Amino acid sequence: MMFNTLSKNLTNILEKLTKKGIVTEADVNNTLREVRISLLEADVALEVVKDLIEKIRVKATGQSVIKSVTPGQQVIKIVNDELVELLSGKDQSDHSLKIDSPPASILMVGLQGSGKTTTSAKLANFLKRKENKKVLMASLDTSRPAAMEQLKILGNENQIDVLEIIQNQKPLEIATRAEQQARLGGYDVFILDTAGRMHISENLMDEIIQIKSKINPNETLLVVDGLTGQDAVNVAKTFNELCNINGIVITKLDGDSRGGAALSMRAVTKKPIKFIGIGEKSTELEVFDPVRISNRILGMGDIVTLVEKAQEKLDADKTEKMLKRLEKGQFNMNDLRMQLEQTIKMGGMKGMMGMIPGFGKISKQIDSAKIDDKILSKQIALISSMTKKEKAYPQILQASRKKRIAFGAGQDVSDLNKLIKMHRQMSDMMKKIGRKSGKGMLRNLLGDLTGSGNDKEGIEKILEKNPNLSRQLSSQLNQNNFSSMMGNIPGFMKKK
Repeated sequence: MMFNTLSKNLTNILEKLTKKGIVTEADVNNTLREVRISLLEADVALEVVKDLIEKIRVKATGQSVIKSVTPGQQVIKIVNDELVELLSGKDQSDHSLKIDSPPASILMVGLQGSGKTTTSAKLANFLKRKENKKVLMASLDTSRPAAMEQLKILGNENQIDVLEIIQNQKPLEIATRAEQQARLGGYDVFILDTAGRMHISENLMDEIIQIKSKINPNETLLVVDGLTGQDAVNVAKTFNELCNINGIVITKLDGDSRGGAALSMRAVTKKPIKFIGIGEKSTELEVFDPVRISNRILGMGDIVTLVEKAQEKLDADKTEKMLKRLEKGQFNMNDLRMQLEQTIKMGGMKGMMGMIPGFGKISKQIDSAKIDDKILSKQIALISSMTKKEKAYPQILQASRKKRIAFGAGQDVSDLNKLIKMHRQMSDMMKKIGRKSGKGMLRNLLGDLTGSGNDKEGIEKILEKNPNLSRQLSSQLNQNNFSSMMGNIPGFMKKK
């Protein structure tokens, strides 16, 4: 998961403060010393760490914090606020793409291997799905074998137009032709995927500068491999100095256990991080939101992003039917199957868990479990092996039925027993949430998740209606021994 190690370290460090009734200046300094080490180990640039720690120290050692009723929580809030400021900078308006005047142009630059071509396709897909833009892509990479073909294939996969390939044309000629085609074809945006090099070279920069001079792009986005650590920061700094980028896209953050480069780039380049790549799928490109990222880093979850994903993936009709059943205290195997299927659609179990508040506390178990979404598919297979009556009334599942179901799914009876136990615990949890929070919470939450509008403002209204939603979810999960429930998933929390 993104920022996994850093998040675990900071959560553990800061949690110690929340357990103290009285916090002294020495406590704050000791905590910040540990925070400093964690940030450096996560590849955050030294000068960035020094500046951040000092800002936190000045605010966290004030009398209003030390003598407050909840000093530990106050310190965490200060850390969160300073992280947000570090990631967002003073001008937050520069985070959005300036593509209002069609045909707007986006120039993608970066080193070879950074994921520039796949990111170009992801960005085109994002603009098509989220902004309803008509997008044209063009590859200017005449040096790398099959680079143009790769972009063409990605375009076909995502139903996005790609400029026709004409052999022996130079990058500048291709860029000019792409601009003309975008104007004639009524495109809102055209994306130019430039050639990368193994290292920053004079030829690479000359080529980019020529194209920029000719096209005058609305956006010049630098694509940087997040796995390269401090080198990524240096690359970003050099590209910005030489060709004046508008923003940064960090790729491969799904595999980055440290992620410190993301914390450094804004401070070093003074340019915003606009997107992050969180997986290989064409839809796995996220807008970089400093508040959400800071929440994830500090183990606070990311309910807003979870809601956004739900709005995209949940089936409104099915969810409405399940909602009515939940309000009646009903939760059968069909409901569980739907939950499992929607989990897969929303990015898998591990990805979703990372966005739920409170899950940092069981992160070690999650990591050791090596969760594979194939587990979910196996559970769905078990449910599929049941008759209609068995799905509707799982309480009738006795020994003979269990043997038949397990055999039909190619699994052991013990796996089925774990599934049945998990269903029972989930059913109890749903009933308790309904009783404690009232039908209104379930109705408001699940109803809004499947609403037609998935704009940020609409999502934030959900949180306005349920200001304690994160805390409620976390509390309910803990009260109902969620860790125990997850233990019924084959492979999860194995005893060593």
